[in-house]
Amino acid sequence: MSPSSTPEGSVMTRVRWRARDLMVNPWGKPRFLWVVGIGYVVWTLLPIVLAVLFSFNPGRSISSFQGLSLRWYYKDPSESVWHDPELRQAVVQSLKLAIGTVVIGVPLGVAFAVGTDRWRGRGSGVTNFIMMFSLVTPELIIAVALFLLFINLFRFVGLGTPAQLVGMVVLSLAYVVVIVRARLLSLGKEYEEAAMDLGASPVGAIRRVLLPLLLPATLASAAIVFAFILDDFVLASALSLDASTETIAIKIYSAARTGPTPAVNALGSLMLFISTIVIVLALILFRRLTRGEIPQERVGFPIG
Repeated sequence: MSPSSTPEGSVMTRVRWRARDLMVNPWGKPRFLWVVGIGYVVWTLLPIVLAVLFSFNPGRSISSFQGLSLRWYYKDPSESVWHDPELRQAVVQSLKLAIGTVVIGVPLGVAFAVGTDRWRGRGSGVTNFIMMFSLVTPELIIAVALFLLFINLFRFVGLGTPAQLVGMVVLSLAYVVVIVRARLLSLGKEYEEAAMDLGASPVGAIRRVLLPLLLPATLASAAIVFAFILDDFVLASALSLDASTETIAIKIYSAARTGPTPAVNALGSLMLFISTIVIVLALILFRRLTRGEIPQERVGFPIG
């Protein structure tokens, strides 16, 4: 009997073949990918978990955990997020800018996306390039350009909340356009053409057919813009006027350079909680709105 015919030989042969296959094509099957994925998630979430944990620390230390308390959220009469007027103002300012950007930027982005998708004349390529320009331009360049614009040319706007809002709308517009245009490409023009064949005007087809079909992408882009603007630092800092226009990100950065207390962790945790709630709600609505859609491969034309 040869050694390979024994059970031990069969096991060794299988081990050698698996090792050889692993060396030839290590990424052919998800052997290491799950390890890399889990490692990345742990590496990313561990600092966040620690920051949130220390926001419940009853003491002033951000390195020695002493227990659980809501002192830095609302119980401390002077230094908690709820009672400190500067921290409370930062939360209000961040929410104001995030909500305002969604209210102004998302409708503009949807209109821009529909317009660029339907435009097939001269200049359409340039328009698409200009739209994508803010997506690939570093935010610092946009912030400096807008700062110079508002203090030299558009002095009637000036620095402060209006300037911050305008800058964040400009910055977020491309994200909305990209998401909505992806939905438009999957939908095609068949629904609008069918509506117009049934007697609807072009405007009526857009209002009663296209926009409802774009609602999932609109909600997704609104959630992304809200979460993105809520923790924006570069534009908010460059276009800020005084302490009343400082956002959560600015407060956290300023406190980290001096003597931070767990109130800073509580402030960041609130920002994380708000962003997570918005994203989860948008995901639930997205799944409800897209439930029952027919896959593209089961129909004769793409419907999204």
